[in-house]
Amino acid sequence: MKMSNKRTKKTDLSALAAEVGARLERIYPVAECALDYKGDEWRLFVMARLSAQCTDKRVNEVSEALFAEIPTPKHAAEISQERLEELIRSCGLFREKARSIRESAAIIVEKHGGKVPDNERDLLALPGVGRKIANLLLGDLYGKGGMVCDTHLMRICGRLGFYEEGMKDPTKCERIMNPIVPMEKRADLCHRIVFFGREYCPARGNDCTKCPLMDICAAGKRVK
Repeated sequence: MKMSNKRTKKTDLSALAAEVGARLERIYPVAECALDYKGDEWRLFVMARLSAQCTDKRVNEVSEALFAEIPTPKHAAEISQERLEELIRSCGLFREKARSIRESAAIIVEKHGGKVPDNERDLLALPGVGRKIANLLLGDLYGKGGMVCDTHLMRICGRLGFYEEGMKDPTKCERIMNPIVPMEKRADLCHRIVFFGREYCPARGNDCTKCPLMDICAAGKRVK
């Protein structure tokens, strides 16, 4: 009986994920990463690292000057720590980020022929790369990532009813969401959830009565 209930719950959540995905696709037909990486794998790697505790807008703003000096991993491995810090200072945590970008660049050049790795093991072995960045890169570059369980996705999926609202464990979030969202749809769904969060479901001040997902959202159904 317990196994049956488990299967039923997974089926229900899969159906909810499919419906959420379909509606968001109608609202946001183009699912693009908020980081303007211009289709370049190295740019996305660096920008994803810079985005930690920094807005995508700020990362995009510093990118033109940054990639004029580090257009490839080889350039990044050879730039001085001080110069890289200067270029990314406005992104916050600039010393730590500069160090990890330079170290990762050296590894990418030496071990991966200058190409950003296309598998989870090698990505997670790079300094400063956790599951969030690895999943973003694998999904957007290679179409085989997991859900990018950042604070925004965790908040919104909790409100929608995929798990207990308020959960802040990205590993648990990924473990719940990955099995119910097909791999080829994960990256696009994550991007659309970012758009949806900004327009309809911010951390504070959201108005459920204006939400296009209200009728299928656990939090929305509680609104009278």
